[in-house]
Amino acid sequence: MLEPTVGRLRRAIRALRTEPPSADNALQGVRAAIGHLEAQVRSGTAPEDLRGAEFQVFSQWNEDGIIQHLLRHVPIEDPSFIEFGVEDYGEANTKFLLINDNWRGLIMDADRASLDRVTASEGFMRRYDLHVHAETITRANLNEIVERHGFGGDIGLLSIDVDGNDYWLWEALSAASPRIVVIEYNSTLGPHEAITIPYDPDFDVWTAHQSWLYYGASLAALCVLARRKAYTFVGCESHGCNAFFVRDDVAGRLPALTAHEGYVPSRFRYARDAEGWIHVSDHRERLALMADARYEDVATGTVRTVAEIYGVL
Repeated sequence: MLEPTVGRLRRAIRALRTEPPSADNALQGVRAAIGHLEAQVRSGTAPEDLRGAEFQVFSQWNEDGIIQHLLRHVPIEDPSFIEFGVEDYGEANTKFLLINDNWRGLIMDADRASLDRVTASEGFMRRYDLHVHAETITRANLNEIVERHGFGGDIGLLSIDVDGNDYWLWEALSAASPRIVVIEYNSTLGPHEAITIPYDPDFDVWTAHQSWLYYGASLAALCVLARRKAYTFVGCESHGCNAFFVRDDVAGRLPALTAHEGYVPSRFRYARDAEGWIHVSDHRERLALMADARYEDVATGTVRTVAEIYGVL
């Protein structure tokens, strides 16, 4: 089983010696070939062992390995994906699916210049069925955009990482029914409070609050939404950034976890105080830095400050 992948790796390494315009594609080939080997080595991982399945190829952390693990346990009728918030697609949760598994995909970001760097690689765009669109996504236009680009209905995977309205966009999505959902959660908010930023179509994490910690939803809020949409929470990756959900009708033997059981605290030790300095901090210190930020309870609609929710000053 490993011999075809070893051959692929050798060809990719040889391609690195070619002229510079080909080097980036060749390097991607090396990374994909190594990722293919990683997936084969971990192919016997038990359904509940997401941590044992982790590896990184193009994802920010170890999401590539977990996605490959889930594909071994989730039947996929339409191998297609949607990913929001990809910047220049250099680091993405779906790129390994595109290159290794030959899925088709729709990627979107509000920054047209970043996406232009994706489409500028003619060799890359010729190889894969990738649809690249600069879109400012809101609750109002999301379903129209998905349908317009031909990615409605039963699809394989959805990845959301927009550093803000993640909860609200998943809630709004009805045009597509992904079997697997990968979505960023705000680990600082802990596993118990089901809260998210109030919806704001113009939300910008860099200007919304001086701490840069005010964004997104808690894991508990995403689990509440998942139950409403008939999804099972199956775990988080070990860096405390992304959570994974599988549609109930295809979840099979995968574990069904509560937010408390599956929560992983992040170890990202940074924050920004009122003077603009970056600080290392634990979770309690982070909460104190954004004490005046306001979050919405997804069950009641009540909006309260972080200080009121967590009792911090």
